[in-house]
Order: sequence, then C-alpha cells, then structure tokens
Amino acid sequence: MSAATKTKLVLEGFGCGYGAITAVSGLSFEVGEGEIFALLGPNGAGKTSTIQALMGFIPVQAGRVLLDGEEITRRKATDRAGLGMALVPEGRRLFSDMTVLENLAVGAYTRTRASESHSLERVFALFPRLAERRAQVSGSLSGGEQQMLAFGRALMAEPRLLFVDELSLGLMPKAAGIFIEVLQKLRGEGVTTVLVEQNTKRALRVADRVCVLASGKPVFLGSADEARRDTELFRRYLGATPG
Repeated sequence: MSAATKTKLVLEGFGCGYGAITAVSGLSFEVGEGEIFALLGPNGAGKTSTIQALMGFIPVQAGRVLLDGEEITRRKATDRAGLGMALVPEGRRLFSDMTVLENLAVGAYTRTRASESHSLERVFALFPRLAERRAQVSGSLSGGEQQMLAFGRALMAEPRLLFVDELSLGLMPKAAGIFIEVLQKLRGEGVTTVLVEQNTKRALRVADRVCVLASGKPVFLGSADEARRDTELFRRYLGATPG
C-alpha cells in the first residue's frame, strides 16, 4: 500500500464473539481505499463472525476498529450505514414477498429520493437483469438473480466500504464471474471491499491482499500473489491446490 493511499479500515488486536464464546482473537490488519481484501479459511474459522462484528451485529470483545481514523468499535449497527458501510449477507436475506424494486428501496433507506434514483440507475447498469425483473417478486428469482438483488440492495446505500459474505456460494462459474467483474468495477471507483469467499482460487484472482483465519486466529496476512505461492498454506488451511 503506498503512502498516498488513504486507509479505510483498521483492525488493532481485534476480537469478537457471542457472549462468553470468543470466535476471533488477535486480528490486526489495514484495508486501503479501493482495495479488495479477502478473508479466507476453513469453515468455522471466524470469517463471518468478523464481518458480523465489523457491521455491529455481534460484540467486539477486544481491540479497536477504525474507519478513516475514527474509532467505530462500539458504534451501533444502525449507525454504520451512515458511515458508508454496507453488507451483502450470506444467504442473501431478501424479502421474498417483495418485488425487486421494493427490496432495492430497502437498501436506500438512508438516502434522499434524488440520490436513490441515481443509485437505482447504477445498480441497473451493473445488473441489467434486475432492471428486466424490477416488478417481479424476489422469491421467484433464480439463485443468481437473487444474489444480484442482494448485491444491488447493498449498493443502493452507495457504500465506500462493502462487506461481501460468500460472494459465489451455490452459483455456477459463469454467474460467479459476473460478480467478480462487478467487484473489479467497484475497485476502479474507489470502493473498498472485504470479501469472504469459499472458492479460494476465485478469491485470490480478484483480491489484492488476503488474511487467512484458522480456529479464530490469523495464520497468514499478505498479498494474493504471496498466498498463491504458499503451497503449505493451501495444504494446511485452504484445502485446495494453488493456481
């Protein structure tokens, strides 16, 4: 990261969990503006817990979280959209009996009517299929279309820091490729992304830097290129061969 790059997100000795249970501990990293930062690791490693805590949904148990130099460790989840943070959640969590347009409007609840209209145009430009399905009930969409809608709903908030939990889970490779292209376009616009993705090879193709978690602790922090070259990292934690 160059000195000229503005740091968006900083974790210092971060830990989080559920009541007396600690899910993640000892996590420190920085994510710069426009960077795609991947959180990787086996199931149960603490990836989703980290994102949930950064969005304010579960408690931070230790350390600090800073956004552009401002500490947000204890900020309420309801405040974080106003700080420019948004989440594409695992499992999509759409309102299945509401239309595509109605679901997208939920993502724009903090915006003015004029800015909502601009955001809608942007989402439809990224995902033309949603424009075609705008009046359709979301529960009747295909899996790929539902993921587009979940992604689009997050983008309606015009986030500068986007969390994506399981980008391509359950999607065919061609559909997953659409979302990779969108992430690359957002990077070009300066949007910072923290990505959780089970498909390690796909994540390493799009990410700038990577943190690998195992049993709630960081075991690797470095560039995607470094991770790809680390065969021992793959053997022990990622369950695949690099490439």
